[in-house]
Amino acid sequence: MYDFTEQQIERYSRHILLQDVGVEGQEKILNAKVLVIGAGGLGAPVSLYLAAAGVGTIGIVDADVVDLSNLQRQVIHFTNDVGKAKVESAKEKMLAINPDVKVETYHTYLDSSNALDIISNYDFIIDGTDNFPVKFLINDACVMAGKPFSHGGILRFTGQTFTHLPGTACYRCMFKEPPPPGAVPTCSQAGVLGAIAGMLGTIQAAEALKYIIGIGELLTNRLLTFDAKTMKFHTINTRKTDRCPICGTHPTIDHLIDYEQAACELKK
Repeated sequence: MYDFTEQQIERYSRHILLQDVGVEGQEKILNAKVLVIGAGGLGAPVSLYLAAAGVGTIGIVDADVVDLSNLQRQVIHFTNDVGKAKVESAKEKMLAINPDVKVETYHTYLDSSNALDIISNYDFIIDGTDNFPVKFLINDACVMAGKPFSHGGILRFTGQTFTHLPGTACYRCMFKEPPPPGAVPTCSQAGVLGAIAGMLGTIQAAEALKYIIGIGELLTNRLLTFDAKTMKFHTINTRKTDRCPICGTHPTIDHLIDYEQAACELKK
């Protein structure tokens, strides 16, 4: 059993008071390992909330540096971080919130050569990326490795998310392959309301914590979408399909694919 210090009991007291969490649930959180892929709009709130919750080991993958245009929505980065590697900027804020956690940084692009090695060390994966090629890569790597993950995508005023566990619908069950080049505008072309990154990232963090503790109903076989202009949320029931090229009865994809395509996060 985890040996809580008095300071930790105080820090996590609001979790411990929850009947569905308690000491045992907080112990699970402290022993958990979560990987956040992308230290941008979605990865920022996800990383902050996971660190605050006390997730024992948090990995964060991102090859970019902080740009001034990021600050409108990527709340883990500050003005004086411009030019700094996003993973290092994020790590500083996460440890400032909670020195209990261990933060592993990967200042690299995720691709077919390293994806399986990186995700292998983690219990739950969070897709906070902003392009289709990596989203399909994350899906395929997690399905191959039997890893649960949370998908998230934002564009303009809309967002969408679902959670995959082995045996439930994956990204390719819903979207077989990336769209043709130019079919979906990038965030830099179409824009994105900064606050929706926080809305969706917070949902993803909650899904990760629910999975770790083992409570509630996860967003499996359900695609949650919302439009912040009308503040309407919709749940679309999905299902694992036998014809899925990666998780179906007769999968046709047996290796990770690096799609060469510039695109942004998925629009409803």
